[in-house]
Amino acid sequence: MKRSFALLLAGALAVVAFSAVAAPQPLDDNNTGQLRPAGTVSASGASSLDDLEAKLAEKAQKEGAKGFVVESASGNNKMFGTATIYK
Repeated sequence: MKRSFALLLAGALAVVAFSAVAAPQPLDDNNTGQLRPAGTVSASGASSLDDLEAKLAEKAQKEGAKGFVVESASGNNKMFGTATIYK
């Protein structure tokens, strides 16, 4: 019983670790490393800057990006913005 619980726990931790690595990371303009620009994504309807960054990260992930740089963000009640994606 302890062995199967340990295997289940190890599997769950592996899934969490993999999903954290797979998500694109916010980058700095000066720190893109060996990654190259591969396009842009945009998002709207966010309630905060954190929400906007999460929406941009989700779209960047759908495009297969390894990272992104937020280029613009604006809005009052609903935020919108764009980001350059890097692969």
